[in-house]
Formats: sequence, C-alpha cells, structure tokens
Amino acid sequence: MKKLVAFILVFAMVLSCVACAATPEEPATEAAAATEAAAEPAAEETAQEAATAEDPYADLDPVELIGADSTGQGAAGQLFGEMVTAKVAEITGGKLTIDYHPNGDLGGDADLLRQAKDGDIAIVVCQTAPVVNFIPEMAVFDLPMVFAKYDGEIIDSVLNGENDFHTALAAAYETAGYHLLGFMQNATYRLTTANVELNTLEDFANLQIRTMENSNHMAFWTAIGAQPTPLAWAEVYFALQSGTIDAQENAADTCVGANFQEVQKYLACTNHILYVNQILINDETFKALDPAYQAALEQAVSESLAVMNPQLKQIDIDNKQILADGGMTIIEYDADFYDSVLALEGVQALYADIDQNQVNGLGTLLQEALAAAAN
Repeated sequence: MKKLVAFILVFAMVLSCVACAATPEEPATEAAAATEAAAEPAAEETAQEAATAEDPYADLDPVELIGADSTGQGAAGQLFGEMVTAKVAEITGGKLTIDYHPNGDLGGDADLLRQAKDGDIAIVVCQTAPVVNFIPEMAVFDLPMVFAKYDGEIIDSVLNGENDFHTALAAAYETAGYHLLGFMQNATYRLTTANVELNTLEDFANLQIRTMENSNHMAFWTAIGAQPTPLAWAEVYFALQSGTIDAQENAADTCVGANFQEVQKYLACTNHILYVNQILINDETFKALDPAYQAALEQAVSESLAVMNPQLKQIDIDNKQILADGGMTIIEYDADFYDSVLALEGVQALYADIDQNQVNGLGTLLQEALAAAAN
C-alpha cells in the first residue's frame, strides 16, 4: 500500500513538471512579438535604402545654381549651356536646377568669370581666350594651329579624357578657384572675316583686325604682319560697317549671329585657333554640392557633349553657307599656307614663350597627348 501511495505521489510530481514545462506560451509569444517589432525598423530602413538607391536625390534639398554665357544669339556656347541646364533638371527630377542667363544678360566674359570666381554666380560657359586672364595655363589654347591636323574625336579624348594634360589643366582650374566641367569642340576653328581679300600671307600686312583682349592672340596677328585692335564686342559691327577696322576673327556661327555678312566681303578660313567652349563652376560651390548632385552635373555635361559635338561640324558647315549666301566669298588655304605661318620667326617665338613662360610646359604635354591619341 505504501508503495502504491509513493508511486501515485511520484506520478503526480511528473505531471506537474510536464505542465510547468508546457506553460511558457505567453513568454514565447512576447519574445516573437519583440523580434517582429525589432525587425520592422530594419525593414523600413531597408526600404528607405532601396528608395534612395533608386532615387539618390529623394532626401536632398533642392538646389538652384546661376549659370551664364555672353555668346551671340544661337551660338554653340548658348545651346550647350541651355542643354546642360535642361539635362541636369531632367536627371535630378528638378531637384538640382540652373537659372541660366545667355547672350550677355549678366555681363561679358570677364564679368562672368569674375562673378564665378567670387561665387556670385556658379557656372560660366565661354570660349577659352578670356579665361587666360583668370587661369594663366589656359594660354595653351593660344598656340596657333596646334590642333589643326587632328580630328574632333582625338582632340576630345585629350581635352576631356584621362591623361597628364587634362590632369594638369584641371588642377590649374582649382588653383584659380574654379572646377573644370568639360570642353566642347569638334575640330572647327576661328575664322577671319574681312573687307580685304586675304589670299596670301602677304595680304595680312597692316590689316586692322579686331581681336579679343588676349595678348597671345594679339602677338600672333602681329607676327603675321597684321595690326590687332582689341574692341568691345558690342562695337564690332559698327566699326566694321564704318571702316574703322578691316576685319575680325571668330567662329562661323558667331559671325552669323552678329550678321557680319552684311558688313564683310570675305570669310578666310585661317583656322588659327580651335573653336572650343569650356564650362566651369565655382570650386567651392561644386565641392559644397552633395556627391549625387556633383555626379548629376557631370553627367549632364557629358550627355550634352555627346549631343553637341556631332552637331558642331554641321553647324560650322551650315553657318559658312549662310555667310556665303549673304554675299561673302570663302577663302580656303592649303597646307603650304599653314606651314608658312608656323615657320615665321615671330610665331615660333610665340610657341616658345607660351610653353616655357606662361603654361609651365603644358604646351609640350598637350602636343604629346595629341600625338599619343593619334597613334
């Protein structure tokens, strides 16, 4: 009997322990709930990360930059600046925008570059010549006919590609307070319009020609016997019309924009300086942009170059035809003409002065990069 009672007591204790082991349903449920609660923020964070990866501008504050050029109406520089403006807004869904002012609305090139340096505006599109006064190394583009034997693709690979020349030039921009965004060209050049028939090198003697306010450009024209005269752009048409000056030099589209066919008889394809527009941004402004905005701006420039570069050659052809249709006679030169120019003592001295004294050997780097790209 005692054994039976003992067995019953042991059996009861076992049942009690089993019950104890089976009861923690509520704590288990609470633990699962806690795990789920902890997972919810992680899931939300993952979703946010995915959304940010899909739209890197979603969490960024809108930014507006001021951009400008002083080109002639409809010139390639204006079209380029306006295309970058449209593309950067498209890429960022309107989060990064450019308030763009073309055709000298905010001043001439020197005014715009000074404003960009001071941070009053952000972006400037202009040709390379006026930039020399702010970035001395840009005088490398003043080497007469240095690009003449290369096509647009080779030149682009040097100006916008990864090479020692581009690296050195970009560093010069930063030293001056700017950030280089890119160069637009397609092996088209500055030409000479004149009321004098310029068939031979001798015909340039004593030619009264308007130039930009650039000492190297003036030195070149002096070296070939002309008499360069800096003159404000707004005065050029009337000076040509009145005969105060005989000639001026610019790309074909700029000549059309200024209606020089109305006051000039000849278009001489001197091809002395590459027609190239650069686009820059204030360096502090660029560095203050979120990296996503920096990338968007660079993408907008790259995409605009891809669109504009192929068009530039046709723009050049079309505008030369407009000038011809307007009554101008087009003068073309053969290789002997360019060789005779480069052989002039004054031109050779200008090459040496620019490379050795003005751009710290950047001219040599440019010529080496062009030759390497061509091979």
